[in-house]
Amino acid sequence: MKPLADSLRNFDPVLAMPEAVPRLPGWVSARRDVADPCSAAFAAGAALHALDSLVRAEPIWAGAWRQRLALECAERACRMAGRTETQAALRDAWYLCPRGSDPGPGGNLFGAWRRLAVQRPHVDAEALAGLAELMGLPGDMDWEALAGAVEQAATSGLPAPTAAASAAGRVMALEPRAELLCWWLVDLVLARSLGWQHAVPLAMALAFDPVFRAEGERSKRIRPADPAFEQALCRAYVEATASALREAGVLARRTARLLEVAPKLRAKGAPDALDLLLGDDAVAGTLATRKLSRFASRRLFARLEQFEAVRELTGRPGFRIYGL
Repeated sequence: MKPLADSLRNFDPVLAMPEAVPRLPGWVSARRDVADPCSAAFAAGAALHALDSLVRAEPIWAGAWRQRLALECAERACRMAGRTETQAALRDAWYLCPRGSDPGPGGNLFGAWRRLAVQRPHVDAEALAGLAELMGLPGDMDWEALAGAVEQAATSGLPAPTAAASAAGRVMALEPRAELLCWWLVDLVLARSLGWQHAVPLAMALAFDPVFRAEGERSKRIRPADPAFEQALCRAYVEATASALREAGVLARRTARLLEVAPKLRAKGAPDALDLLLGDDAVAGTLATRKLSRFASRRLFARLEQFEAVRELTGRPGFRIYGL
């Protein structure tokens, strides 16, 4: 992401306006419930082509976009882990946690999906072990074997959704306890197969959606080890892409407003705060930087809220959190 000072000096409206966000073709949306694997794969390819255009453009709000998608995925991950944290609770756990402190099990799950949104799409045994710790998974898995399975799928030359499903299936075959990790890995392998610099958190958000329900069985969820997982994942990427593009359009409009009012801000540390807003899901109202005290940041956010350039996300009078 470009620093805000550069964005303002060389401001290109195309980087912020919602018109720059690709739209999912209507015929793709109409085929989201296709029943045969070939049609599902075709629809997924068309949807991912639209998403690919946005990812490669790397708009100045892309960091906030990926982290907002990570938050949605983390909420579903909590459910899979038997936890009850909402998105609001996860924001509190992460953004209000003192630096260097443990954000708790839910906050760590959020941290795992935040990591997906910022790191290069590659993992090794050490990285998998660290992720498993964040996810609360057992630490006695064969990380070298799991990393090798992911690498084989990622370099198989298969179409991106197929490679992603293959990676999840290989990992589950080696370690049935690693399902939560598999949902993280499918997006990573997808990104690597498509040549993206960063993964876009998508799949986990739909893990409990009807698209992953076995046909004719309301209570049975299709898991990464199931034969039907690849087709379900293709259908899920159509749904997830449509949702991600809608969120992108919202953030593009809000970014345009933020950049419109930015020249009116007089605080010396304002560019730092605005960079954080463009690069993350949210920012604590008590933000303190080298150029911005906590008192100054409270005034800055209040002014931005008055300009309708940011939203306060908690509804509380204290311990406030702001975002686009």
